[in-house]
Amino acid sequence: MQTAADTPVSPTIHPNTARDIAAGTTSSVRRRGLARHRLEVTGAVQGVGFRPFAYRLAHELGLAGFVGNGGAGAFVEIEGPEDALRAFAERLRAEAPRLARIENVSVLTVPVRHERTFVIAASATGTAATTLVPPDTATCDACLAEVGDPTDRRYRHPFANCTDCGPRFTIIQGLPYDRPETTMAAFPLCEACTAEYHDPGDRRHHAQPISCPDCGPKLRFTAHGDAVTGTDAALAAVHAVWAAGGIVAVKGVGGYHLTCDAASDEAVTLLRERKGRGDKPFALMVIDLAAAEMLVELTTAERKALLDPSRPIVLAHHRADAEVAGSVAPGLAELGVMLAYTALHRLLLSPVPGCELEPPAAIVASSGNLADEPICTADREAELRLAAIADAFLSHDREIAAPCDDSVVRLVNGVEQPLRRSRGWAPLPVTLAVELPPTLAVGGELKNTFCLAAGRHAWLSQHIGDLENLETLAAFERSVAQFKAMYRVEPTVIATDAHPGYLSRRWAYDHRGAAELVEVQHHHAHVASLMAEHGLPADAEVIGIAFDGTGFGPALDGGAAAGGFAAWGGEVLVARYDRFRRAGHLAELPLVGGDAGVRNPCRLALAYLLRCAIDPTGSAPLDELDDTERAVVARQVETGAGIVPTTSMGRLFDVVASLLGLRHRVTYEGQAAMLLEAAAARAPAATPLRFDIASGTTIDPTPLLAGVVEQRHRGVDVPSLALGFHEAVADIVGRVATEVAAETGIELVGLTGGVFQNALLSTLCRARLEREGLRALEHRLVPPNDGGLALGQALVAGRQVAREGRG
Repeated sequence: MQTAADTPVSPTIHPNTARDIAAGTTSSVRRRGLARHRLEVTGAVQGVGFRPFAYRLAHELGLAGFVGNGGAGAFVEIEGPEDALRAFAERLRAEAPRLARIENVSVLTVPVRHERTFVIAASATGTAATTLVPPDTATCDACLAEVGDPTDRRYRHPFANCTDCGPRFTIIQGLPYDRPETTMAAFPLCEACTAEYHDPGDRRHHAQPISCPDCGPKLRFTAHGDAVTGTDAALAAVHAVWAAGGIVAVKGVGGYHLTCDAASDEAVTLLRERKGRGDKPFALMVIDLAAAEMLVELTTAERKALLDPSRPIVLAHHRADAEVAGSVAPGLAELGVMLAYTALHRLLLSPVPGCELEPPAAIVASSGNLADEPICTADREAELRLAAIADAFLSHDREIAAPCDDSVVRLVNGVEQPLRRSRGWAPLPVTLAVELPPTLAVGGELKNTFCLAAGRHAWLSQHIGDLENLETLAAFERSVAQFKAMYRVEPTVIATDAHPGYLSRRWAYDHRGAAELVEVQHHHAHVASLMAEHGLPADAEVIGIAFDGTGFGPALDGGAAAGGFAAWGGEVLVARYDRFRRAGHLAELPLVGGDAGVRNPCRLALAYLLRCAIDPTGSAPLDELDDTERAVVARQVETGAGIVPTTSMGRLFDVVASLLGLRHRVTYEGQAAMLLEAAAARAPAATPLRFDIASGTTIDPTPLLAGVVEQRHRGVDVPSLALGFHEAVADIVGRVATEVAAETGIELVGLTGGVFQNALLSTLCRARLEREGLRALEHRLVPPNDGGLALGQALVAGRQVAREGRG
């Protein structure tokens, strides 16, 4: 791979350097005992202030040479005394800008040139682009202070940023990362901004997205064909719509949000109805940490997560006295809260000078789309697709090059676990412990992300969404093309899930070209993603506990009714990257009616009871079903017609939620399980429940289901049974893992799959495994749900091809 190091650079002198030479202010070096080193720096070193940092460091140490951006990162040539060169290399890592992520620094001795100055060189182009593209980060405190200072020229400027903050990934159109390769190229710098940009002592030195009210993007408010321009006038108009109970579509850095007053049940309900969102919880945005603590009870770790430069949505326990409409997160114990992460959002949640209306203390900030569609990024697209939802629009004239939704995290065992890895994380890669050929993994159907990998880098995309319609598939395709162009990787291997109904699989087959296509079993991919993020080597082997809702796999008995396949989801695997074996699983139970059964846990509950020979009389789901539904379910169980055998632990959570009367019909994925976890959190103590282990390590839920029905007949309260169920799942995880560990000698146990989004279950499982002397691995870099699937697919496919010598 050719890099900037392969061809010596005679740097083009930037205007700041010419000015400094003329003024005699550039660094000059002593003439004796000189050496010259060339440093190649890889990692996230473009767009984070690395070049001005290197410039200032060289000036301080009296070194000559140059620094520039290349396709592979940054290159530095320094000339001076050996002790100063060593100090430069040491401090380059230790004192790098806060947003920089240095992966490697290689040093080569080159001939001395007897230069007298240190300059910032023009970027090298035409090289293989393997540099790490930085993610978007929240506006820093220094920029926010300027926005709030009436004496500063950026007072109330919605787009303030510097080398320490602001948009990166969402404005990049090409590499190396320079202003002409971003959507800010449309905004020529004014004289004052130009001076800052070229001043090595300014924190905006070579900050590509900078602007001010004179030369930057402009806000525009529109409603019913009328337009309002000017920052304060536009913001005041938004406040007026919120005060009237209306909905405003607000263009941010990675797409539009749909916003309204979070304290207004009427406004939130209206948004829910117009968006077609069912009961799925909304995320909230507040101005600062103090405002967040009025809504949720925060631990120290949750406060830290909220204040992270990525500014994710953090799930935290709902305060009983929070002034939030009940329709924001119906029935749940947690709220998803994020802090305003741009100057625009801070201004939106602040009073407007001269305006009598006060902004809400918290706003709903939901992705700007209809249910199951991709987030809107372009103004015209938003006006068309969101017209039936929003009463007004707040837009700006900076284009969004890459859509990027908000990230979502939850604290599990005191550590962040991403549930959606997007803004603030993407497109930073996972660094691998194994080598991969150029590989594209297309992910799954729900919570789709894809992964582009080569060598020891795996670039996981931003959250794409559910691939259930052509609009989202088109967004997926555009993002794949962008990543391939950005990193100049042409895959020789394409990895896909084996499920024949997935649009991602169909796309992979249609676009494979000359690449080798590898189908990867769903739960093997989950386990491999967990192994990859923990940096396990190629020969590592783990016991993978993969619990989720649905994954394609063979039925135990040939599954004639299902065409020979089952819906896996309660799996115990002994896995390496390139292969696995099924060491245990939940017993097969009847998934009646396919997707219709998933949406109606009460139907699944009746089917499970009938299959397990448990009398359903008087049970909560039976009361929910009408006579026709009861008869149809009973007939399906009797004949096997319309049934897919399933080992899904996710479906078992749904069934128990229905048996406890918590939720019989769901309007979004995971709803019943989330309510079951919320109920368990209210329990002072658990009612004991227990699984059996049948032949081998088959997990039999019959005694557990019978116990739930019996205890409810006795009047045992729902929370204690919900907690008892969670403890029973943790107990069976410990029992089965211990058996497999005794058989194999493996002590690493990976907890993965969407069921392990459940913080209570993860905590209980980890404690149970540790009591058995086993080490639990949990997700920390990629989601346990299908949002992390593509990483595992890439590892499995890439290693299989490499093992067989085909790549």
